[in-house]
Amino acid sequence: MSRQAYVDDYLVGGGKVTKAAIFGHDGVLWATSTGFNVSREEAETIMAGFTNNDVIRSMGIRANNQKYFTLRADARSIYGKQGNGGVTCVKTTQTVLVGVYEAPIQPGESVNEIEKLADYLISQDY
Repeated sequence: MSRQAYVDDYLVGGGKVTKAAIFGHDGVLWATSTGFNVSREEAETIMAGFTNNDVIRSMGIRANNQKYFTLRADARSIYGKQGNGGVTCVKTTQTVLVGVYEAPIQPGESVNEIEKLADYLISQDY
C-alpha cells in the first residue's frame, strides 16, 4: 500500500479520522489528506516532543496551523484536544502519523485507528 493510500483509504477513508498526514522523522511530508497541511516546523516540533515533551506540554501541539491542548505526550504518542475535536500523533520506526478528528467522531475511535496503523507500520519496519 502506498503512503498516500494509508492516509486516504485507511485513516480518512475509515471514517474515524477527519484529516491525516504522514511525515518522516526528519520533518519531510510523505503523504497528506486534501486541505491538511502540517508544516515542516510543526512536524519538527511534534517530532521533538517525543523525546522532550516539556515544550509540547507547556505550549500545546500545532498541526495545520491549529493549536491543541496537550492531553498526553510520551515517547510513542502525543494526544491533543481543541473544542469538539483533537489530534493524535504517533511515532513509528521511520514515520510520524498525525490525524485529527472532529465531532461526531469520538476521541477513542480516532486514537484506536491511528494507533492500529502505527502498530502495523512498526511491524513492517516503517
